[in-house]
Amino acid sequence: MKALIILVILATFGAIFFQYSRNKDTKKLLISLATFVAILSLGVVGNLTRQVFPIFISHIMLIIVAWGALVLYMLRDKYYWWVIFSPVVTIGLFLLLEFLEGSKHGILG
Repeated sequence: MKALIILVILATFGAIFFQYSRNKDTKKLLISLATFVAILSLGVVGNLTRQVFPIFISHIMLIIVAWGALVLYMLRDKYYWWVIFSPVVTIGLFLLLEFLEGSKHGILG
């Protein structure tokens, strides 16, 4: 599974540069790379939601949808920012639940 994730990351990275080599559109390259880094960062930060399994599964699903939105941007030039940054909702929900319920998991102190 880890190998598949690494292959998908490398394939996306390769597709971004392949699109750039065909179009020579620097703006699209920079937007794609920034979105790529943002999705990877949200995936890493989302690991803190692992203690609450339903939120973690929702976060993983939203990361996959955000990845699809990046591919859609690369193919059709339609940037759905609200889909790409939707995993922030699960992180915020987890932090809100930790604040309200108490940090019995040791995340917030």
